[in-house]
Amino acid sequence: MRFIHTAKLALILCASFFHLAGAAEIDIVNSPVPVVLEDRLTVTGTSGAGEVPIRVSRDWRVEQADIMRAVIIIHGWPRRDIDADKDLQGRAGSLAAGTVFVTPQFLTEVDVQAHHLSPVTLRWKQRDWLQGYDARSPAPISAFSVIDQIFSHLADRRLFPHLEDIVLAGHSAGGQFVQRYAVVGRGAQEISASPIRVRYVVANPAAYLYFDDRRPQMDGSFADVGAQCPTAGVWNNGLSSSVPSYVQKPVEAAALEKAYLQRDVVYLLGTADNDPNADAVGQSCTYKSQGATRLERGHAYFRYLRAAADAAHLPQRHRLFEVAGVAHRTFAMYHSSCGLAAIFDRPYCEPPLAPGRRMLNQVSPEKDSQQNITSTPSANTRMPTKTSGDSVLISPVAGSQCVADQCLAQ
Repeated sequence: MRFIHTAKLALILCASFFHLAGAAEIDIVNSPVPVVLEDRLTVTGTSGAGEVPIRVSRDWRVEQADIMRAVIIIHGWPRRDIDADKDLQGRAGSLAAGTVFVTPQFLTEVDVQAHHLSPVTLRWKQRDWLQGYDARSPAPISAFSVIDQIFSHLADRRLFPHLEDIVLAGHSAGGQFVQRYAVVGRGAQEISASPIRVRYVVANPAAYLYFDDRRPQMDGSFADVGAQCPTAGVWNNGLSSSVPSYVQKPVEAAALEKAYLQRDVVYLLGTADNDPNADAVGQSCTYKSQGATRLERGHAYFRYLRAAADAAHLPQRHRLFEVAGVAHRTFAMYHSSCGLAAIFDRPYCEPPLAPGRRMLNQVSPEKDSQQNITSTPSANTRMPTKTSGDSVLISPVAGSQCVADQCLAQ
């Protein structure tokens, strides 16, 4: 009977997947999620409290002495890709040892009504949760406050006495959420007295939060586009207006930028996520001013930050990893070798070759294992020579370069 039930469930989920794949994304976003996570996290704010669905891979109500890393995964805009944690646990192997996975789920009113959820369930407007705005009901609690609560719980040494790292990762709209939280979130600051390190993994977001109105130009420079695109600086792509109540006022863009540049952030970009017509929001000037595609916007933003770090005489702490041949696919991005490197803090996407050796055979782009760790060089950086059959890129790992999907120590 259990097998029959599982088979039926699989058929239902498959049918649901193919139906949703053919529908417009906004239609999916506006429809109820098929599954709501079972457990609940209570979040308390100054104006009340509420609950969000959550899944934790361990019982985090009792001591977990063997846990050294926590990975928090934020779903995408349709609120359905909630199983990336399970996929990672199955594919990461020994890398996931000593790791607790945490998956919150941000719901909307249609989800709460369709599943007859408790009135204390927090629910947001369709775009509000990913931008850090307050819930509509039952209390005006920011989606960012949910992450603060998770950080605080994980930092409790009575429960996680040996926790060393917290990783906050998100793909697509989840990537937007993570990148904005990395700028304005309070979680890391509130646990700064602890020895816990925090890393943010931002995968294939539609756009990024800039600290001024300068945007990339065709010649590689950055220029003010405020006159041509008045919405360029509006949250959640800028700090000039519509900033969530969660963010401390007055907003000091320079201070936020300086702090952000000193955080550990990895941008994870699929090289095939390069369709200029991939999403409706990407057609507005707010998004187009950042670049034509998600891939282009990611590289442009990385250049923007590297220039800012150089100007402030700060070390280059941010890194950009490319996942070759992968488009806008949550699971494929995370469980790629570069995704695993970003989440589990491996220094390379693949084990480095011995010093002095070169890998001349390029891996097939169809294979998910072909990855590159890349970094956009500054203007005075000498670019390595690209030879036939090699894909040579400057690596963020000091003193190394990547050939095909391998990094060579120099």
